[in-house]
Amino acid sequence: MPRVRTPSLLLTTAALITLTVAAAPRGQTQAPAPAPLTGVDLVRSAYTKYEYMVPMRDGARLFTAVYVPKDASQRYPFLITRTPYSVSPYGVDQYPARLGPSEHFQKEGFIFVYQDARGRYMSEGEFQQVRPFNPSKGPKDIDESTDTYDTIEWLLQTVPNNNGRVGMIGISQPGFHVAASIIDSHPALKAASPQAPTADYYMGDDVYHNGAFMLGANFGFYSGFVPRGPTTQPPKPAVRFDPGTPDMYNFFLNTPVPLARMNADLFGGKATYWQEIVDHTTYDEFWKKRSLWRFMDGVKCAVLNVGGWFDAEDPVGPLTIYRSIEKKNAGIANMLVMGPWSHGGWARGTGISLGNLNFGVRTSEYFRENIQFPFFMQYLKDKPASMPEAWMFLTGVNEFRRLDAWPPKNLQPTTLYLDADGVLSRTQPADEGQFDEYVSDPNRPVPYVGYTASGMTSDYMTEDQRFASRRTDVLVYQTPPLDRDMIVAGPIQVKLHVSTTGTDSDFVVKIVDVYPNDYPTPAAPAGQPVRADAVEMGGYQQLVRGEPFRGKYRNGFEKPQPFVAGEPAVITYELPDVYHAFRKGHRVMVQVQSSWFPLVDRNPQKFMEIPQATPADFQKATQRVYRSKTMASSITVMVQQ
Repeated sequence: MPRVRTPSLLLTTAALITLTVAAAPRGQTQAPAPAPLTGVDLVRSAYTKYEYMVPMRDGARLFTAVYVPKDASQRYPFLITRTPYSVSPYGVDQYPARLGPSEHFQKEGFIFVYQDARGRYMSEGEFQQVRPFNPSKGPKDIDESTDTYDTIEWLLQTVPNNNGRVGMIGISQPGFHVAASIIDSHPALKAASPQAPTADYYMGDDVYHNGAFMLGANFGFYSGFVPRGPTTQPPKPAVRFDPGTPDMYNFFLNTPVPLARMNADLFGGKATYWQEIVDHTTYDEFWKKRSLWRFMDGVKCAVLNVGGWFDAEDPVGPLTIYRSIEKKNAGIANMLVMGPWSHGGWARGTGISLGNLNFGVRTSEYFRENIQFPFFMQYLKDKPASMPEAWMFLTGVNEFRRLDAWPPKNLQPTTLYLDADGVLSRTQPADEGQFDEYVSDPNRPVPYVGYTASGMTSDYMTEDQRFASRRTDVLVYQTPPLDRDMIVAGPIQVKLHVSTTGTDSDFVVKIVDVYPNDYPTPAAPAGQPVRADAVEMGGYQQLVRGEPFRGKYRNGFEKPQPFVAGEPAVITYELPDVYHAFRKGHRVMVQVQSSWFPLVDRNPQKFMEIPQATPADFQKATQRVYRSKTMASSITVMVQQ
């Protein structure tokens, strides 16, 4: 294969040369110093761009952009990102405004590699959304792990001045590509960071949560994320469906089009990936073979799993991948970082706040400089770093904590019971026959936020829940004010004894931190007036964790079963991990409801294929949540001692 010709050294990447202008004679004006280079000009000054079609074992070629440092005085590791979202700009003369996951990498010097995933944009082959791992490959069979292996092998042989080491990084679907690529990994792959990866599209990540379809997140995305076509082509402007209103609650409530018909009727038949997900409502083979966590074998590199406590798209992916690697690959460096971020929030901005919450810590900047960069420097450039097993942000007290395990040791299970008069009690109810009930009307569903919003806001997982606790179709239970801090770590177990007058129903459980009424509201920025509708933090009801459960899957996600109207049934499920301190004087609240719209699609409350439901199918149902001695409903949290 041809080798890259590295241009002659003009400037080093460590620093731009500042020319000192000689002192001007007295009476003459000294010329101003030139402005420092930034953005595209800075990248162009320090890196040379090359573009390749890298051959894979089955003959397909993947478009790959490579940025090589001009400074040839040292050898550099590769840092690869593989993505279905385009590696633009295209053309060897076209440069991006930055390289790498943060400015530290660009300044330090790496060989940056960006690759269009198979079948996307300028890469040949067929794209599959979350391509399944193939555990029984022949010599010409491919998956994401083989495409990465072949790419690394080609880069090592073709691009000069490399140090023989490779790192990988990516967020969201590119994070999935990282996680999928480290299975049976290439020996030169030394460090990988799957960030907000999809581990299981059906079981808690982007598409389904406990059998309930995450409508708000998927509708907008899949209206524009469509197959490319049979030939390679650069990106075209994404044409997304325009609902004609910012009020997606109202749009979804009033559209007569069933979910299964939206591709044909609203998206012009182009949204193939949307059709796939609404056609597979159970945990069938379509989903199981895409459940990446099942296949995390042969991982040989150090791994930095990264996620956000408030990631509304992939809240469980990083935790699931971390646990799977830990179980299947003894002896490797496998680390976990969770911070107070929305989807990808660690990669941008300061991270000092999200929604109405102010953490008082520049969490994103801290992560990029003190965690992410040192990780890659240690494994790709032999610069020692002190890295704990788990670097976890404790919400509530708002600080990063270095832990030697996740969940941390010395946890005590604590069960809190739904009790009479809206009390959340540590004591199991003593009486029989007790319950609370409400009428769930799918034509007046409980909204997921208390204001007009899109299908899913990026910060809803921090939102104030006071609007919901005032509704008659939301049950509310809370503890007295706590007499000491209570730190909850790990997943939360839910057990509900319920009945419904319908034959199917959803049950949403939310864990809420209720602030004291005298909790201070931060002052408005200097010079800005206080808005009349500004959120007051006294009495704030902060969502800590919430998850829906589609009742027909209570006995398994492979085969749904209807409720018998009026007959009690038990639902048990798990809320994703938290690391949260309920402070002294705060209360722990549990809210139970049967809709969360349009974050989650509406349940018609009759046993049927919900994507086929028409407006006539949606009916009211009376829901009972039992709180008696033999049918106690509860949550169980793990409390740090």
